[in-house]
Amino acid sequence: MPKHRVLTEFGMGTSLRRQDYTQAAKRALQDALWHNSINMAELFGFPKEAMLIDVQVGVQHPDQVDTNALRDIFPYGQISIEVTHGGLDIPRPDGNPTVIANVAINVSFAMEKA
Repeated sequence: MPKHRVLTEFGMGTSLRRQDYTQAAKRALQDALWHNSINMAELFGFPKEAMLIDVQVGVQHPDQVDTNALRDIFPYGQISIEVTHGGLDIPRPDGNPTVIANVAINVSFAMEKA
């Protein structure tokens, strides 16, 4: 059955002092998730486990993001995470930058078009 996207949500998160790219990405995911209360699975009559959740994370150092830690944020659904170069590192006087992560979350279902 074809995959059809039904929702896209965006978020931003930071690590102010520790230069922790995983923590910034977690905060960005929480920002995106906590800004909506849309119950997509229920709306389409699917169990929550049927949600196909594609996550894109943008940070300056993608290799420093623990994707397994990001998966733990989602209580259900089939999670796919891609980390790419993006986000922003803001220089600080102490030499450690403030890290900004950006995320996009796409929710899809395997279903036929009406």
